[in-house]
Amino acid sequence: MSKEYHDVRVLMHRAFAVFLFVFLIFDVGRVYASLNLGIIAQQKENFQPNATRAEAEKLTKEGLQLFQQGTAESLVAARKKWEAALIKWRKLEDKKWQAIMLKGIGQIYSDLGEKQKALQFYDQALPLYRAVGDRSGEATILNNIGAVYSYLGEKHKALQYFNQALPLRRAVEDRVGEATTLNNIGADYSDLGEKQKALQFYDQALPLYRAVGDRYGEAATLNNIGRIYSDLGENQKALQFYNQALPLIRAVGNRYGEATTLNNVGMVYSDLGEKEKALQYYDQALPLFRAVGDRSREATTINNIGGVYLDLGEKQKALQFHNQALTLTRAVGDRRGEAAALRGIGGVYSDLGEKQKALQFYDQALPLYRAVGDRRGEAATLRGIGG
Repeated sequence: MSKEYHDVRVLMHRAFAVFLFVFLIFDVGRVYASLNLGIIAQQKENFQPNATRAEAEKLTKEGLQLFQQGTAESLVAARKKWEAALIKWRKLEDKKWQAIMLKGIGQIYSDLGEKQKALQFYDQALPLYRAVGDRSGEATILNNIGAVYSYLGEKHKALQYFNQALPLRRAVEDRVGEATTLNNIGADYSDLGEKQKALQFYDQALPLYRAVGDRYGEAATLNNIGRIYSDLGENQKALQFYNQALPLIRAVGNRYGEATTLNNVGMVYSDLGEKEKALQYYDQALPLFRAVGDRSREATTINNIGGVYLDLGEKQKALQFHNQALTLTRAVGDRRGEAAALRGIGGVYSDLGEKQKALQFYDQALPLYRAVGDRRGEAATLRGIGG
């Protein structure tokens, strides 16, 4: 149901970077709902036989079935079905179904790590939802646009969208949607360093998810609270929240969320100095991220593994993993991930005593951190440059 964005942290005294994932919730479930409810509604209406409409409905349903499978291959196949359906809905001048298709296609691009492409489709869907007066759909798109901007490091811009979505959620009495947006606002405040403010939003979201029995949303929020405590150095408390989240995620069969939580647990064990245990969790997370086709998160986990190997003194192995991460982050246009991989490589060369080579990588990382507004990553890179 959701995707998440990440935060760069300095691990112990090292100059390399690792990522700590946070659930940033996209309204994937609302794609299901929009399609299913729309299909039912259309079946009840007495449309005149129309070959174009019949083909549009067929493509839409086939895309939904593929989308629900949740694999990288099925998502690509679903996107193709919905792209074909979109052409039909446009021919029929059906704004509501155009919006639904655009939202679904945008979600798929986001799920596959292509965030800029996702934005293009969300930006097309938003005026259509407004044109047909669908406030729930409008809120969903605003939330998802905010989530993409947050992922891209534009936290203040993300908050603008989340704060537009929140009153719409409340106006239509959508408690799950309200909880989702509250959770996302909390995540942004956390990234902006306002940890207590973040906790206030998470504390509002958690009972809403529990009230409606949304175990995934509950798990996401527990995960985010764990992240706050990890950032505050309260690692045992962080583990308590992550360990509450993990069985909930597994119960709903969401591999993406499971991978994210496993990655977070690995981060805590790494911070606690239990490097081998950290590797066990990263090694569980990595194939799950690959299975869902998220190369950006795959790269993050690979980068984390590289960081652990550097701490274990296996410098060449660390370099291999950081270089793998760098290739992947560049392939998907993840500038923050690219910066972290570059900083990781710089850290390895620094430990090898190759200071000039280390500086070359730090100098590449620094403008990327500045571009995405990551002050902690920037500060850590400056420390690396300072030696």
